[in-house]
Amino acid sequence: MRVSFGLIITVGAVLATAPSRAQTFDPSYPVCMRVYSGANGGGGEWYDCSFTSLPQCRATASGRPATCDLNPYYPVNVPPPRRHYRRSS
Repeated sequence: MRVSFGLIITVGAVLATAPSRAQTFDPSYPVCMRVYSGANGGGGEWYDCSFTSLPQCRATASGRPATCDLNPYYPVNVPPPRRHYRRSS
């Protein structure tokens, strides 16, 4: 009895966990379009990270159920901080 209860709890916990999702943003492009597809209970949404600018993405998203956002995984080229050297007197 105790083993079957433990088995039921274990199986329920495994089935209740949500599947993990891979990263949906391509780090190669700075702008992503989030496309909403489907209506009540269907479709879902997906990302298209193939845009080089917000105006380009907005032109593609025009007339579609979509929005454009900056890609949070796009590597920004920030120059390294300058080193300050002290002069000895």
